[in-house]
Amino acid sequence: MLDETPKRFDRIIAILIQLQSKKIVKAQELADRFDCSLRTIYRDIRTLEASGVPIYSEAGVGYALMDGYRLPPVMFTREEVSSFIAAEKLMQKFTDPSLGTHYASAMFKLKSVLRSTDKDYLSNIESRIVMQTAEPMFNDNSPNTLSVLFEGIAEKKQILLTYKTFEKDETTQRNLEPIGVFHDNNNWYFLGYCHLRKDYRQFRTDRIQGIKKTDVNFTIEHDDLETYLTKTETCPTTKVRLLIDRKIARYLASERKYHGFISQKEVDDKIEMTFMSRDINNAFPRWFLMFGDYAEILEPEVLKTNVLKLLDINRKRLS
Repeated sequence: MLDETPKRFDRIIAILIQLQSKKIVKAQELADRFDCSLRTIYRDIRTLEASGVPIYSEAGVGYALMDGYRLPPVMFTREEVSSFIAAEKLMQKFTDPSLGTHYASAMFKLKSVLRSTDKDYLSNIESRIVMQTAEPMFNDNSPNTLSVLFEGIAEKKQILLTYKTFEKDETTQRNLEPIGVFHDNNNWYFLGYCHLRKDYRQFRTDRIQGIKKTDVNFTIEHDDLETYLTKTETCPTTKVRLLIDRKIARYLASERKYHGFISQKEVDDKIEMTFMSRDINNAFPRWFLMFGDYAEILEPEVLKTNVLKLLDINRKRLS
């Protein structure tokens, strides 16, 4: 029989580390992480308790370490060290300057506890990893955007936002209750309850001209961010079917969801894609022109008309 003792020992130590990393840890969360049964987690928790680790539990809530108990410093594996470099490069390019500075400070502390051999390993690869961004994700006038948002969310304090809209190119000031931050389609966004509009609104970080946290508490108990992002908007849509060359179809996977992609199927050597488009007049026909020479519009006729209008405008400007 295969000896599971080393594997179990590693799992128990990892559970102890995770218990120290959060205030409350659920048994199901541990079972999911280690791909084992709840019964196994219960057994490992009992082992920790028998070893003198002060754990208290509450039915239906989770496990927690008693206040004041701390695990002695642990060493990182070489694979974990490699992940730090990737994370550091991402933070340098994909966060605002303020948060990036805080992360750099944390990385110096982290590197200070590494073994000498791991420091050399880190030094050899960190200059050979480069992250590149296409467009600035934050406005120069607001270098601390993410830091303020994180503080507002954590402390449940309203923020004062100076925002420049894309449609009207005008700047407005708003009091907001930030719900959460997310990255999508190469941009950072945050969702918040806008007291000016009396509704939830989504904001793009590169259009924020200024931001600061206030001392005003939230006035509403908000749901998790995922709740709002998954809500189905009740706006009219138009069914679109395209027949696309197979060699091009795979390159559309990252963008098609933004245009109402529903499903696809193979038709001979091509791919038929179905969409429910919310903007059949502008956004969809402009996107279609990017690959239109490798695709055929099956329906609707109005999409063909709108694409021809755009082509006619371009033809006149080029002639």
